[in-house]
Amino acid sequence: MLTKEYRITLPLSVEEYHLGQLYGVSEMSKRETGGGEGVEVVTNEPFTDQPLFHGEHSTGQYTYKIYHLKKKVPMFIRMLAPEGALEVHEKSWNAYPYSRTVYSNPYLKANFHLSIESLHVADTGDTDNVHRLSAELWRSTGVVRIDIVNDEVNSADYKADEDPSKVASKKTGRGPFKGARWWEKVQPVMTCYKLVTADFRWLGLQTRMERHIHDFERRLFLNFHRQVVCWLDQWHGLSLDHIRKLEDDTQKELQEQMQSGEVRGTVVT
Repeated sequence: MLTKEYRITLPLSVEEYHLGQLYGVSEMSKRETGGGEGVEVVTNEPFTDQPLFHGEHSTGQYTYKIYHLKKKVPMFIRMLAPEGALEVHEKSWNAYPYSRTVYSNPYLKANFHLSIESLHVADTGDTDNVHRLSAELWRSTGVVRIDIVNDEVNSADYKADEDPSKVASKKTGRGPFKGARWWEKVQPVMTCYKLVTADFRWLGLQTRMERHIHDFERRLFLNFHRQVVCWLDQWHGLSLDHIRKLEDDTQKELQEQMQSGEVRGTVVT
């Protein structure tokens, strides 16, 4: 089992990011779906009486999605896994500003578990152990700061219009963002603290796969949050009702995209 805490600081308020995150997830789902692969939304509905984060949150939005994958896992896994086994099930409880997402695989069953616990805080990413882990677990948890402005982006992922060092928001007057520790010079500011635990129990592959999962999650976190900031003018000012309507429309669009076109998005070679 390998656990890391990722800290992604953004030039947004905690309230703004709630909308930006939901908008970004809808857009990313469309980008990652096509040619028989991608995101199938099974359930998207409110939940109540689900105690989360030390019992401090209990209501929010529940989603259940199935990710159909072939080109989006490493080649050595494609060679080992049987036909039909390359899908990941995602169950997520979003009780913003806290959320918990759990991933599983019907073929691997108890041998694969991935969880992401996210807490969104109005700070610059310098708070330790926001998830209140035990002292022993916190000592073994690696901390990784993701800098959406200065971190190197995979050449296959880079787009100039999704680069926060080049894009400015006309609606808010924010950006472009420059320099080391740019987050100390902006307002508003907030940080996504993402506690990621990967557990892959397959003899001979465990260490390699757990590292790959974390590498892949870091790549997704970096790309996604760069996009959320650069898409600010697309979602800023929308209401939560607008976002829910967008999610309903996206669910229908994904069903159509899954059956047509070519594989899109983050392909692993």
